[in-house]
Amino acid sequence: MKSFDRVDQFLTQWMARNGILLLRLSVGIVFLWFGALKFFPGLSPAEGLASKTIVTLSLGLLSAKTAVLILAVWECLIGIGLISGIFLRGTLFLLWMQMLGTITPLFLFPNECFTVIPIAPTLEGQYIIKNIVLISAGIVIGATVRGGRLSAEPT
Repeated sequence: MKSFDRVDQFLTQWMARNGILLLRLSVGIVFLWFGALKFFPGLSPAEGLASKTIVTLSLGLLSAKTAVLILAVWECLIGIGLISGIFLRGTLFLLWMQMLGTITPLFLFPNECFTVIPIAPTLEGQYIIKNIVLISAGIVIGATVRGGRLSAEPT
């Protein structure tokens, strides 16, 4: 049993030391990757619903093409900010604002997000709902901007 405790302690300490960095990098990669896809028409499965949402939210002031370009830049900035760790507060602000926009199709276009409203999401709806995890990741990362960290041991 002692060897289990040693291995458990080692792994827990390793996760506490590296977890936030790995979370920040992995979320950054997701944003950079998904943002970069939007620079190439037709590659992002979220492009249609995202452009329709932004055009609607902008009251038609932005064209679909412009909306997707802005979203691509926005998501890439979030990704670069998370990966680099530079301007983290601003990056997290962009992330949370983007997430607010991301959930709006659930309300604006429920027929595209659910096969049975509100309990059976379509693939697009699932894509949106999983963003709860990204929001939570942003909160955890945000808790460290003043030097906070995870601890493997209770205080």
